[in-house]
Amino acid sequence: MPLPRCSSNGCQRLVGGLALLLALADCGPRQASPAAAARIPGAGNEARGLAAGLVPSNVTRDDYAGSSACEGCHPSETAAWRASPMHRMTRQPRGADIRAPFDGTRFTFKDDILTLEKRGEERYVRIERPGERPETYRVTRVIGGRTREDFAGTDVAGGSEEVVLPVSFVFASRAPGAAGSLRYKGYSVMVHERAELHAGPVWSRTCIFCHNTPPELDRLLGAVAGRGAHAYQGEQVDALLPVERRSEVHVRDAALFAQDLDAEVAALGGQRASGRDRGDPRARARVAIEVVRSGFDASSLVEVGIGCEACHGGSRAHALDPRLRPSLAPRAPWLQVTTPPSPAQAQNRMCARCHQVLFSRYPFTWEGGRRDASPGGSHISSGEGRDFLLGGCAGAMACTTCHDPHGADSPAALRRLGTPLGNGKCTPCHAELADPQRLRSHAHHDPDGAGGACIACHMPRKNMGLDGSLTRYHRIGRPTDPERVLGDRPLECALCHVDRSVAQLTDAMERMWPVRYPRQRLVELYGSLEANVVRATLERGKAHEQAVAIGLLGEARALDAAPLVARQLTHEYPLVRQWARTALDAMGAPPPRASPIAPVAPVVPGVDEDAED
Repeated sequence: MPLPRCSSNGCQRLVGGLALLLALADCGPRQASPAAAARIPGAGNEARGLAAGLVPSNVTRDDYAGSSACEGCHPSETAAWRASPMHRMTRQPRGADIRAPFDGTRFTFKDDILTLEKRGEERYVRIERPGERPETYRVTRVIGGRTREDFAGTDVAGGSEEVVLPVSFVFASRAPGAAGSLRYKGYSVMVHERAELHAGPVWSRTCIFCHNTPPELDRLLGAVAGRGAHAYQGEQVDALLPVERRSEVHVRDAALFAQDLDAEVAALGGQRASGRDRGDPRARARVAIEVVRSGFDASSLVEVGIGCEACHGGSRAHALDPRLRPSLAPRAPWLQVTTPPSPAQAQNRMCARCHQVLFSRYPFTWEGGRRDASPGGSHISSGEGRDFLLGGCAGAMACTTCHDPHGADSPAALRRLGTPLGNGKCTPCHAELADPQRLRSHAHHDPDGAGGACIACHMPRKNMGLDGSLTRYHRIGRPTDPERVLGDRPLECALCHVDRSVAQLTDAMERMWPVRYPRQRLVELYGSLEANVVRATLERGKAHEQAVAIGLLGEARALDAAPLVARQLTHEYPLVRQWARTALDAMGAPPPRASPIAPVAPVVPGVDEDAED
């Protein structure tokens, strides 16, 4: 079923308002403050003669000024941003506020022991495995800060490469009074059981782009190189979208592109392309990708952590002359990017530069899809931006409609969105549903009750949040869409109606709305039309579907389902086991003191399941 297009007058008004907001961006015709200008190299002459409009280029290293250049004109936004978890996504440990207990705390995994220590101002992670020399790593990076902390460090025995360390400290938990716990790094996503504790991949080749501020040119290389290029961190979101929703990147001036690319390659310590590759942008981009893969490290960043220009693009020209507005879309004299003509789309694509991933090598997506075959929704946090681009409102509604772009979202405000009080985010386009009677007729639920909240049905809670609770799927659509009813489990109506059977829910859906579903397909999914939707999902579903069922049964405190949930304590995916333990605890049926461990999955050569976590 095609996704709905938004053509109402309310949609057009919202798009027009977004266009005005993005164009103004609080950047009137004022000059940069002397203090801000003093922090920008070349501020004396470079702004002269530039015409008002958008910055001419925002992707090369020279286009960036750093967040400190924003502070003079935007003090409140900068202050909120500096304190936000997103800005603090990567921190150097000295002087940082770190929650993990570097006080000799030990974490055991099978026969291995990991110890967190502090010596003076330095923090260390020591790994001991039976029969092997202990490994000690000095912590050089703290990664994350909203739900958990991860770490990168260097081996004190030698070597300068910063590697991802095999422990996470999870401090955001739905468990009352939970102070935090240590977990094997990678077990917050769908990866298989590990044989032992071991340091992971090199930090600068896996985590650095989305958790910091690199020049956007380095991200664009994959799109310029096209199919067949070596995979790397800078992958654009478009490969994970349906063809009709993709943006295209074209080099319209090969000579100017070569000039900017040569400068970036030199900055990364690489060799410029030679011979026949010099005139071919695709070939040049492929060569540059190899330089980025091997040469990009912390010293290559525009800014450690996520700075203002990670979202707003290189804004040096704007800081010099505020009449030149920043652009959320990439710009350069040699660059042509085709995008849908919607300011909301531009903003959403900017968010999806990082919020696009289908974490780990787990193959399945929502709506019955496979990651390697067709676009589909992600099942866990951090894919929300891409999922939103798949839905019906991405052309008119921006991520910032609901989320604070500069600070931390208020939990109370987010909870409010999940009630009828949050419907005001939707009614600018769907004005008729502001009338309670029209809403009752549309939703077939009490407009003042839980079923009267727009996002209860159109953004269902079927994703695995990093805090261990179910979060909302950001692909806005209808719970009656055939691809959702017949492609994945559980039926989305069962997220609220946990006690209902397949027949009860599908009969009700067909009675309320003009839809019909083949019963044989439902029997294939659930085993029987009389089966309870949630429990049948737990017994027959894929791993991500089972996790949703476990979460729902835990929330419902369905103690009679405890034996069914307890079977998942030996699940092939450690993350599903964790959800099972949490659900059993919520039911008042804690798991056995020593749970059996699932067999270790075979490791596929050349594939690192942690590469995207």
